[in-house]
Amino acid sequence: MKKFKKKVYVPLAVDFLHEGHINILKIAQKYGEVIVGLLTDEAIASYKSIPILNYKNRELLVKNLKYVSKVVPQTTDDYINNLNKIKPDYLVHGDDWKYDNRKRIRTKVIKTLKKWSGKLIEPRYTKNISSSKIKNKILEIATLPENRISRLKRLMLSKKIVRILESHNSLTGLIIENLKILNKNSSVEFDGMWSSSLTDSATKGKPDNSSLDFSARVSSLNDMMDVTTKPLVFDADNGGQLEHLPFLIRSLERSGVSAIIMEDKIGLKKNSLFKNQSDTQQDKPQTFAKKIKKICSARRSNDFLVIARIESFILGKGLKDALYRAEIYSKAGADAILIHSKEKTPAEIFSFANAFKKSKYYIPLVSVPSTYSKVYEKDLIRNGFKLVIYANQLLRAAYPAMQNAAKTILQKRRAFEIDKKIIPIKEIINLIKND
Repeated sequence: MKKFKKKVYVPLAVDFLHEGHINILKIAQKYGEVIVGLLTDEAIASYKSIPILNYKNRELLVKNLKYVSKVVPQTTDDYINNLNKIKPDYLVHGDDWKYDNRKRIRTKVIKTLKKWSGKLIEPRYTKNISSSKIKNKILEIATLPENRISRLKRLMLSKKIVRILESHNSLTGLIIENLKILNKNSSVEFDGMWSSSLTDSATKGKPDNSSLDFSARVSSLNDMMDVTTKPLVFDADNGGQLEHLPFLIRSLERSGVSAIIMEDKIGLKKNSLFKNQSDTQQDKPQTFAKKIKKICSARRSNDFLVIARIESFILGKGLKDALYRAEIYSKAGADAILIHSKEKTPAEIFSFANAFKKSKYYIPLVSVPSTYSKVYEKDLIRNGFKLVIYANQLLRAAYPAMQNAAKTILQKRRAFEIDKKIIPIKEIINLIKND
């Protein structure tokens, strides 16, 4: 009579293979047939950053390991659905989860395994893996344009809402790259960066009227891309001349930019948050749609997103005009709609969202809550928004802090008083790693 092997379940994320993964799988194989529950992007996004490689590539990597008999998708972070389906004799997991925010998951796993007398095997966590080597490897893989471009689209498919923060230089890029806080057992962070025409112009001392050309802006963002891995969304104002768009798209894709946002205004740019918009003109929707089509045909990757920004509310044209334009832009190939507003509440954009949901041309929505800053992300999610851009806060925070430091030095005729309120020199030096 044929003896059936015991089933061994091993949950893994696997961005790239290292010694720890191999050790776990070697141990698991001793107990029986190894079934890897490979966490999907959505499962990983619920508690930390999504991996650099997409699920398909990670699955291919794991399937070809000699220790693995089968790979199944694990769509949640708590393992329970797969455990109830597979009913493994053993689950193998490193003992590191005893000591971090995954304790609750471990408790649920033990309780579930008991239903069919399954056992939890916890090998000692592999501690001798070089964290600096891993970080360098992540940076090397993640900064490849083809990996970086697709990241925003994957985030939008994996998360309830994608959180983007303005970055105007490499230092602010590093803040966005490294800042994480723990909130309710999950790591919370910014998902990407916003290259704003307003903040780029301001840091160069120029007005926000397209005085700073695209080539200068792309050159600056390349410095930022060298030291970060997160996706970047590019603010292209109205995109410029139709004939020039393919060259801009080529430059952005070469740099690894994930998306372009283009507004449907024409003429000399005037910032949308100015009260007086009387001399501002909106493009004809059919003409603007040609720009969208031009970008779609010029892009080399379908993962490079085209986001159409509608200015109807800014120019007082109302909901009907905004909806009319949204459908035309969607049909032209736009991947998402940014509905812009300068009201102090989100009521205007929510009215648009609720009406647009009923359209057969509905596509994801983007919010820029600069004036209606009281809105919570949970309310944006409830109203169907998939992307939120905090478009200028870092520059606005930096300017008064720098001005105050300069003023204090002038007043005191020395730097001692301001030293207590600014970052120590050592911290700045250590922020930029040499390894």
